[in-house]
Amino acid sequence: MKEILGTKLGMTQVFDEDGVVTPVTVIQAGPVYVTQVKTTETDGYEAIQVGFIDKKESRTNKPEKGHFNKANIAVKKVIRELPVVEGQTYELGQEIKADIFEEGEMVDVVGTSKGKGTQGAIRRWNQGRGPMGHGSKSHRVAGARAAGSYPARVFPGTKGSGKMGHDRVTVQNLKIVRVDADRSILLVKGAIPGPKGGLVTVKQAAKASK
Repeated sequence: MKEILGTKLGMTQVFDEDGVVTPVTVIQAGPVYVTQVKTTETDGYEAIQVGFIDKKESRTNKPEKGHFNKANIAVKKVIRELPVVEGQTYELGQEIKADIFEEGEMVDVVGTSKGKGTQGAIRRWNQGRGPMGHGSKSHRVAGARAAGSYPARVFPGTKGSGKMGHDRVTVQNLKIVRVDADRSILLVKGAIPGPKGGLVTVKQAAKASK
């Protein structure tokens, strides 16, 4: 399965040859560098470890520096392990860019959604509100969540107010509209999770529609 790390740059729109407008998200897909190659003989499985986004050496300890020096690359901030494509071989320090994908290919994008802090049950779960007349004392407050005498407690998982957002979200089956190999940029149709500058993972669609 093809996979690469990237950052969300924002959204724009592009026109095709027929003048049709398509909303797209611009993703800085890599380049990422291979920092370690894992094999069945040494680790029991096939995978590669990649580094993304440069990091100041002053904020890196000696073991980390040695790990990157072995691959002969600059120190990286983000380190992830990616599966190996069958039949594909990798070398230490190898650069992987957006051109591993092609225009028209379907991908899944994984990111962290925007955090919205603590929210009430109406916004968080789309629950209804109470009457808005002056006689009502229950406009936007939560209703009864459990009986008082029995069970005299709120069951785990009951919907209520609390933290909203900042969750791992996967958007499936997004079409790659354009690939800029020189700048390692992908234009993906539609929206993806997270704020501008947020870290995302772009990978080959697991449930691509035929």
